Amino acid sequence: MAVSLKLPVGIEDFQEIRRLGFYYVDKTKLIEQLLENWGKVNLFTRPRRFGKTLNMSMLRYFFEIGTDRTLFDGLYISQNKQLCEEYLGKFPVIFLSLKGVDGLTFEKAKAKLVRLLALEAERFDFLKDSDKLTDNEKERYRALTQLYNGKYSMDEDSLEAGLQTLSELLFRHYGQKTIILIDEYDVPLDKAYQHGYYREMTALIRALFGEALKTNSFLQFAVLTGCLRVSKESIFTGLNNFKVLSITDSRFDEQFGFTEKDVRELLKTYHLEDHLEEVKEWYDGYRFGDADIYCPWDVINHVDRLCGEPGAQPQSYWLNTSGNELVKRFIDKANKTTRDEIEGLIAGEAIEKSVRMELTYDEIDNHIDNLWSVLFTTGYLTQTGRTELGAYKLVIPNKEVREVYKLQIQEWFSHTVLSNTGQLTAFWTAVEEGNTESIEKYLNRTLSNSISVFDTKAPETEKENSYHTFLVDLLAGNSDWLVKSNVEAGEGFADIVVETENPDSGIIFELKYSRKAAGLDKACEKAIAQMKDRRYEEYLKNDGRHDLLFYGVAFYKKRCKVIVEEQKEK
Repeated sequence: MAVSLKLPVGIEDFQEIRRLGFYYVDKTKLIEQLLENWGKVNLFTRPRRFGKTLNMSMLRYFFEIGTDRTLFDGLYISQNKQLCEEYLGKFPVIFLSLKGVDGLTFEKAKAKLVRLLALEAERFDFLKDSDKLTDNEKERYRALTQLYNGKYSMDEDSLEAGLQTLSELLFRHYGQKTIILIDEYDVPLDKAYQHGYYREMTALIRALFGEALKTNSFLQFAVLTGCLRVSKESIFTGLNNFKVLSITDSRFDEQFGFTEKDVRELLKTYHLEDHLEEVKEWYDGYRFGDADIYCPWDVINHVDRLCGEPGAQPQSYWLNTSGNELVKRFIDKANKTTRDEIEGLIAGEAIEKSVRMELTYDEIDNHIDNLWSVLFTTGYLTQTGRTELGAYKLVIPNKEVREVYKLQIQEWFSHTVLSNTGQLTAFWTAVEEGNTESIEKYLNRTLSNSISVFDTKAPETEKENSYHTFLVDLLAGNSDWLVKSNVEAGEGFADIVVETENPDSGIIFELKYSRKAAGLDKACEKAIAQMKDRRYEEYLKNDGRHDLLFYGVAFYKKRCKVIVEEQKEK
């Protein structure tokens, strides 16, 4: 049976989804909860791609005067007749999404903010002719929208007072207080920090929000969303009517992201119930308040792909929407203790950490503990509970995010280990000379100082594959060698074959994983015996290479043992 509902991949406009027949996971209970748990100014902090913008769009269309009331037919909120009668379509609404406020300089970023505010003001162009406004008030409106040489020319005072001014003028026209919705409020601060104008942007945002949210008698209520809870002292100074609803808060915990029930219903709708376990493994695992949450961006994208390609394997959709700079910074700053903790996380273990739920952006890099906090609040880590002392038990939420860490660790390895050409050259020389002592010393030191991605819970064959990749990366850095993996040779497959610059010589590696340190020697001997029994040397001899080195290399955690046997043409 064909499914008529399209999947809203990348669509964040509630009206578009409802009018054009896209699948919608009903989150309208958020409206009821918002009004029942009253807060004058409400801040929701959630990771990116968890439905913040769509929810804000839904709030706008519910409250805004002139809305299409049929958009909510059949949804949860429509059952609350009294609430709909009192609030649906009854308020002027200002809606700004700051996710596009970016620029290499403060002036360019500010220009984008000016344009954003001016375009929102233009939605209410009836104000310039409203008989409810005085000439002076109409002039204040024109100051928000006037153009000069094709660009909005809002002065500093008009910009800083812009939200408050617009809310006041809408109140004068309608006789009804205004609702202000600000999506991704912290993006301009993040971009400003990255590009070096954080103080200037902080001052501007503080003034803009202070005028609109702190002493604005024309405000019904406000809702803000963002990834980080930026400290009150830096942005929300003096704002005493402020309610923060973070990922640790049980209130509203099911309204951002998909619950297990949401995912089961979605998969059932598209006849994909058999894919629940893979969806859970890759995209579940987040804990918001008391709720178990899936990343909606991932689930929607994967289901959409499965509809067109039934055999499609899960992939990292969330990862591909960002540069994951936070994880990179975290790994770059990691000391020996932190590297061990990262390895534990990748192995599925929990790390106990005290978490700061609010930070200024310029505090993030001050200490590694602050980066732990940011990784938690932005979705790169989640929590499975708290200790008696109040620390959070942090874990990597799912397979997709684990891939983020592995990718950044591989990049770190390439930068820190493979770029040390002096030590690498000595290692390659030792390999050519059969110097097992030097080879062992280099491999053990490199393993000890690196962040491994070896999953301690993985089967032995998978662990062996990780060490295989590690050794291949080291060997392949020699541009004079041809390094091949899993080569069909003799009566089997050789792990690694190296054709050196000397046309008469070649090297074969066979790798083993030992369950304990005491078994390393025996594992090496087993590797050598396997190469001989299966006649791996035939591959190199067929190429005219007869001076051969056979390396048996065994690994146990961050320890290795190397033995070598030499075979020369008589």
